[in-house]
Amino acid sequence: MTVDFAVLAARAERLRELHRGEMLVLPNAWDAASAAIVAEAGFPAVATASAAVSAVLGHPDGEGAPWREMFAAAGRIARAVPVPVTVDAEAGYGLPARELVDRLLEVGAVGCNLEDTDHRAGGLVDAGAQARRLADVRSAAVAAGVPVVVNARVDTFLPASGVPEGERVAEAVRRGRLYLEAGADCVYPIGVRDRDVIATLVAELPGPVNGNTGDRLDLAALREVGVARVSYGPRFHREALAGFRAAVEEVRRVTGG
Repeated sequence: MTVDFAVLAARAERLRELHRGEMLVLPNAWDAASAAIVAEAGFPAVATASAAVSAVLGHPDGEGAPWREMFAAAGRIARAVPVPVTVDAEAGYGLPARELVDRLLEVGAVGCNLEDTDHRAGGLVDAGAQARRLADVRSAAVAAGVPVVVNARVDTFLPASGVPEGERVAEAVRRGRLYLEAGADCVYPIGVRDRDVIATLVAELPGPVNGNTGDRLDLAALREVGVARVSYGPRFHREALAGFRAAVEEVRRVTGG
């Protein structure tokens, strides 16, 4: 496809602006149809969920899907909506920073999540190395002329991170500060379910923070503590499949199966 860099640059600036005003809420999509529903509902941007996209493609999450398939799916999503699209690019699939940025722009995306989990070795990537990678991505975006919005995921709260529970907040703050200094636009401490913890992170990190809703964290609570962006991950995809399963089982029941 032909890349209109002026359009992409404008969408990237718009996506960045959305992190500075009213809390940006992103019901994550997994294909063109779900993305269109999000945009038609009036949401100003569309985000993908890697777990949902990879499941649709028949692969496990955690970079289990071939990156070309993931980017092709992102391209179908971006073509389906007239708003900025940000892609859950997992850990970047081992792509060099310039190639990662080029691939994003080729499919029409203007933002990405980049997580600090090492899917091959397990645990977390060294924080300094991740900061350098983020700085390289920022430099590549500048060189391309499109200010790609980078949402730096911090995975310290995930059990697989190996970070002891009592050290997770401090390590998330340390990593988040490094990532913001390296050029990330937002920090995403995934897996936080406690209001006091997310409030601490918002207070300690000098940049926008991405949160998740949960049993004790609804949108109102996240807004009150100052969260700038809210993601839902694969939740709506899983709910859609649960509804489909219930409907199929009902058909099976009434047909005497």
